[in-house]
Amino acid sequence: MDGIISVLGVLTLVLEGISCQGVYAPPTVRIVHSGHACNVEEEHYSERVYTIREGEMLELTCLVTGHPRPQIRWTKTAGSVSDRFQDSSVFNETLHISKIQRHQGGRYYCKAENGLGSPAIKSIRVDVYYLDEPVVTVHQSIGEAKEQFYYERTVFLRCVANSNPPIRYSWHRGRDVLSQGSDKGVEIYEPFFTQGETKILKLKNLRPKDYANYSCIASVRNVCGIADRKVVFRLTNKTAPASIKLLVEDPIVVNPGQTVSLVCITTGGEPAPSLAWTSGSGSLPEKSLMKEGVLTLPAIASEDAGVYSCIASNNVGNPAKKSTTIIVRALKKGRFWITPDPYHNDDNIQIGREVKISCQVEATPPEELQFSWLKNGRALRSSERMVITQTDPDISPATTNLDIIDLKFTDFGTYTCVAALRGGAIPEISIDVNISSTTVPPNLTVPRGKSPMAAREGETVELECLVSGKPKPIILWSRADKEAPMPDGSMQTESYDGVLRIVNVSREMSGSYRCQTSQYNGFNVKPREAVIELIVRYPPAVEPVWQEVRQGLGRPVSMNCRVLRAHPSRVLRYEWRLGSRLLHAGTFDSRDDTDYSVRSLAREGYGEYTCDVINEVGPGRCTFLVTGKAYPPEFYYDTYNPLWQNRPRVYGYKLQWTQMNPSAVDRIMAYRLGIRQTGQQRWWEQEIPVEGNIQKGELITHNLTELIRPEAYVVRLTPITRFGEGDSSTRFITYSGEFHCSFEEDPICMFTQDKNDDFDWTRHSAATRDTKYTPNTGPSGDRSGSKQGFYMYIETSRPRKDGDTARLLSPTFNVTPKNPHSITSPPAYCFSFYYHMYGKHIGTLNAFVKQKGQSTSDAGPVWSLSGNQGDRWRQAKISIHPSASFQVIFEGVRGPGIEGDIAIDDVTLEEGECPDPPSNRMYQACISMRSEERLHTASPVYGH
Repeated sequence: MDGIISVLGVLTLVLEGISCQGVYAPPTVRIVHSGHACNVEEEHYSERVYTIREGEMLELTCLVTGHPRPQIRWTKTAGSVSDRFQDSSVFNETLHISKIQRHQGGRYYCKAENGLGSPAIKSIRVDVYYLDEPVVTVHQSIGEAKEQFYYERTVFLRCVANSNPPIRYSWHRGRDVLSQGSDKGVEIYEPFFTQGETKILKLKNLRPKDYANYSCIASVRNVCGIADRKVVFRLTNKTAPASIKLLVEDPIVVNPGQTVSLVCITTGGEPAPSLAWTSGSGSLPEKSLMKEGVLTLPAIASEDAGVYSCIASNNVGNPAKKSTTIIVRALKKGRFWITPDPYHNDDNIQIGREVKISCQVEATPPEELQFSWLKNGRALRSSERMVITQTDPDISPATTNLDIIDLKFTDFGTYTCVAALRGGAIPEISIDVNISSTTVPPNLTVPRGKSPMAAREGETVELECLVSGKPKPIILWSRADKEAPMPDGSMQTESYDGVLRIVNVSREMSGSYRCQTSQYNGFNVKPREAVIELIVRYPPAVEPVWQEVRQGLGRPVSMNCRVLRAHPSRVLRYEWRLGSRLLHAGTFDSRDDTDYSVRSLAREGYGEYTCDVINEVGPGRCTFLVTGKAYPPEFYYDTYNPLWQNRPRVYGYKLQWTQMNPSAVDRIMAYRLGIRQTGQQRWWEQEIPVEGNIQKGELITHNLTELIRPEAYVVRLTPITRFGEGDSSTRFITYSGEFHCSFEEDPICMFTQDKNDDFDWTRHSAATRDTKYTPNTGPSGDRSGSKQGFYMYIETSRPRKDGDTARLLSPTFNVTPKNPHSITSPPAYCFSFYYHMYGKHIGTLNAFVKQKGQSTSDAGPVWSLSGNQGDRWRQAKISIHPSASFQVIFEGVRGPGIEGDIAIDDVTLEEGECPDPPSNRMYQACISMRSEERLHTASPVYGH
């Protein structure tokens, strides 16, 4: 197949004799970046490092090749070298963080997989740079010299700021720069427990001139354009740490709804301290107001109680801190329980026995709690037979007991426990307990017919336990068959009427539920309990819920609908339909699935088939869409970037694709090609006929010509069969202006081996290359430092001998003249590549530019280098000026021994002169050759 491979919008790659074949290829990955990078560095033995300033936009794009089109996943591991992927992932090509923060730095991984070979993984390290405002803290020490009558006063000024990269600090007194040794009274040093540069300024035995303005300048040396930060501190003979005083009691006990003001004043400190309030809960209440050291809490509530601290800081010494506790009065949750005579076995209350009534509340503060007892509304005092005890708060807080000894008939009545706080303003709590001949312990039963309880999924169901006895206790509900939460999410639910109400019941709620009596609001006896079984009925769950079946005319189709679970499951029937037409019905016997087959598909057999599996609750449905639509084509993304045409304003593209499952439906007769310029609505369409059957994995190509430079286009491709149009695929074509080959794909960008040389170049990666026999030569990774990345190299081990040559030929590139009517001013291209020449027997690496009509021997080298260049990758850049279609050729010449492996990687061809050619023995050449007659293809112009 003759054709032109598009490479660069400027160049045309001409290949002859390439036949359609299977092109399934494992994935490869390359990471490119946009946004606001400060710097991008290549670390020799690891990955690319991308430096960005905090708050800027990070945008990373994962460029992949491989067929089928790989799936892409971005993940991040913070600061580790591990390839272990975390849960947080981005499943698309571009990772975008609009305003990156410091904690978002780290190593980002792009993983691509398409089911062929191992997944391809590349990583890029993002380093976020920032510099916070520096802070100066001052510490003073006073020491009495032995046998002297004077005091020595020393001051330490410490400057600290958070930054990345590390900071360089500089100190100034007024306008003078301070440095170690410049002043006998000054020391500048770094404390041993930190890492970084000098930050502490020590002023020994203060002198009058030491009282001055000191400025600390923090600098990251304008990295990423981050300007220096400066802070000034004025040191005087009055400089002193902050001291404060709270004008409040501790603790402060208040009633809910009150307005509380906490007053904090400074009692010392130079410079004047700043005051701030903090709460022990972490944050101050939203309604709080703070002004000049006064914290006001309006309409205080129970949740506002806690410890409040006033903190004063002037950066001299340690901050001063004073705290107080706010207690908000509260009474809530009153409960009682009755304890029958513990010396008898039965739980009934009987005349002549002892009965104890206990009463408990939650009180804040507990020391203000006081109880009183009433009998039938009258105050009750403690006596020999009526013993009232308020227990020790440390043992059983907020509890009172009334012991009735030798119960008499006259003791029957209503006993009231009253709880109050001495401070008042909080409503008291009253709890009534009736003691009479009808006071009996509880009994718990399940009503007849209420267990098992059956309900349909989605209904509201009520589980009921009958409680007899007086008084009726609280009922506690929980799951009896497993450690699982109740429908409301709690492990135990209270009910005052013995009913558990479940709204919108689901199949997961089926099981056993336990109801049991609580000791609260009833008898302090062994709990009574019962179990209720809940059965939730639901329609059959089936699979597949939806499935697409693609099949050609005249072929058989079989569909299967399987029951996963259902309740009830014993009476199941099924109905098969095509649209609304009933095809087949029946009942299940011992099987749990049903089939429907079509022996030979006719055109009217296409459509939506449904299988309803039905029980008394309702149906579960399997749906099958039977269609003859062809699957979508899959674009082959190893296509070279657009680069081709004989006129400067247009370029071409060689569209390549394979067909997904081509034999699944009828033969594909043609493809409908649609193309439109991005940003415009109009589509141009044409049909591409297909001869014969398409094979799985077969590469199909079509040349798009006359594309307007530098516009981008959307291409839509739709297969057509007897059934009609199949599924479409779309892709974007953008003009990039660059040919780049990193040898990651097996076709090696259409490079070929010269058949007239002595041996061949080898494609390899450091992960698979065996260096056991020649350990001191060749690269330890590809040009990016990856051991998984590929490159080309010459293997100089035996049987190679001194002077043997290996030549690698690029595809043929067409040139685009600046003047379409004249070739007198040939265009310029920048030809660049990376080379690795390490080993004591390194021979020579030559680069040639061979133009049309020349032989390899006629083309002189445009670049040449010999000998050991060290264990590192270096870049060569050469400006070339071909006047006819051309190839670039790499020639490796074997040196005098086996330690002479030469490698190349990342070959690039770009329009224009090389902007910054390296100086290490690069050679430029300007080749001017005879003009070449151009090939013109007549086809419509896609664009303006």
